[in-house]
Amino acid sequence: MNLPLHFGLLGTLEAGAIALLVGLLVYFLWHLLARRLRWSMGHTLAWPCVIAVAASAGIDMWKLFYMGIVRMESPFLARMFLSTIHDPNELGSRVVLEIFGALAGVALAWVIFSSRSAPENSR
Repeated sequence: MNLPLHFGLLGTLEAGAIALLVGLLVYFLWHLLARRLRWSMGHTLAWPCVIAVAASAGIDMWKLFYMGIVRMESPFLARMFLSTIHDPNELGSRVVLEIFGALAGVALAWVIFSSRSAPENSR
């Protein structure tokens, strides 16, 4: 994410909170589309999870993957790559909390919107 977050645990928690909001928003928009097209509940839940995780944690997941796979053979290349990461010390925990936040946001939105539309489905 290209937001000016804090460093350390506070920045990790901020990234998780932003991912939670992204999950809420994505599910809300997808829920409107799924109701209009009468899609199943599986499509209504699965695709927002995938989209929210990709949108909120995609860049950090890619950097974590790239850093683990690519062999950085010189200290100069390692410093160059680490300079592109906002907080390299907390990258792993930030990815975990972004994924958890996005999935929790989708789950929270599902609880909110499914309870509101439950009387509509029983008719």
